[in-house]
Amino acid sequence: MRSGTLALWQKRLFGDLPTALVTILLALLMVSALVPILRWGILNATWNGTTRADCVAGGACWVFIKARFGQFMYGLYPSGERWRADLFFGLIGLTIAAIAFLRGRTRAVTLVAITLIFPVLGIWLLAGGYGLTPVETRNWGGLMLTLFMSIYSALIAVPLGILFALGRQSELPVIRIISVIFIEFWRGVPIIAVIFLASLLLPLIMPSGIGVDRLARAVIGLGLVIAAYIAEAVRGGLQALPKGQAEAAAALGLGYWQTTLLITLPQALRIALPAMTNEFISLVKNTTLVLVVSILDLLGIAQASLADPNWVGMNMEAYLFAGAIYWFICFALSRWSRAQERAT
Repeated sequence: MRSGTLALWQKRLFGDLPTALVTILLALLMVSALVPILRWGILNATWNGTTRADCVAGGACWVFIKARFGQFMYGLYPSGERWRADLFFGLIGLTIAAIAFLRGRTRAVTLVAITLIFPVLGIWLLAGGYGLTPVETRNWGGLMLTLFMSIYSALIAVPLGILFALGRQSELPVIRIISVIFIEFWRGVPIIAVIFLASLLLPLIMPSGIGVDRLARAVIGLGLVIAAYIAEAVRGGLQALPKGQAEAAAALGLGYWQTTLLITLPQALRIALPAMTNEFISLVKNTTLVLVVSILDLLGIAQASLADPNWVGMNMEAYLFAGAIYWFICFALSRWSRAQERAT
């Protein structure tokens, strides 16, 4: 098996003279680009110390990341309360790992239960109240805030996206027109404008005496935009199904919702999973746009930390660290999607 794989790669990379020359040329270009980066980021880098004075010229100063690590992860969240964020996201990670081993109806029931329980649990743990010290959302930030916004925006986007995808396929003109208007409107508006307008308009349209938290406005705005894209992905999955599926269900006496929930929608979601994963990845990266309303997510904290006079000029270290975290999250989502495709 291993020798066969090696022979296959040898044929792909050195199968003939032009291919071999291109392979060698690209390898030389990669080495010439990577060697300076490795020298700057690893070999000549400063790893230990507490201040900028400990850093050596000509290499990366990872002391900056070490000194600011708490803010990169939690923003201005009180250090004595950070265990609450660790507990919440740790529970989410363990639950996702457990769900990976579940199949059939047990998995579906577990997903529904988690969807109902975890949003309330997360807000209670992070915001406080009812036995926990309250922490205002203006103190949230860093990776914790990026994950929070991604998860809660997805919780808004997925159910809405599915409903509007079904609505766009509906035979009832009113429902279909409303769905089309929703999808086309939110797809046609820039996300940064949605976040900015949500921060300004939601307080105006809410009843007197009812306030909407600034973070909640951004999450709602992101959720509505991503819902429109999710709706189109799910609609594509629904259209890819043979019409015989629904006709067979009708012949068996199943109603619309039974056919949709038990037959067509599960298959459509499986088909739409790659496109939906792309939207989730876009959602994670689009959380950086909340900086326009002074919400400091991971990238916002990276930019804010550069304003400290003690660390001026650490741009490369800050953006590389933040970019590596975003890449890891997006890559993990991509691999999870591939695993789900193989499992189903």
